[in-house]
Amino acid sequence: MSPLETKNTMVFWSMSRKYKFHDQDNLYFISFATVHWIDVFIKEDYTKIILDCWKFCQEKKGLEIYAWCIMPSYIHIDNR
Repeated sequence: MSPLETKNTMVFWSMSRKYKFHDQDNLYFISFATVHWIDVFIKEDYTKIILDCWKFCQEKKGLEIYAWCIMPSYIHIDNR
């Protein structure tokens, strides 16, 4: 049984710490996919969470978003 098929178990994957944005004046292209390419973002609620987080970062942290694309299992964003 894969980790995603286990019942009553929380599975955590460690995020890499080596990807940092050192120059805040540069434009960055960020792309990431869900674990096992599962179609997470077909649910409007989950997509809204991402959009709400981006809006918060725009308002409170100065995030500038130039382009974005949310697909069922991955996200692209051009930002500064």
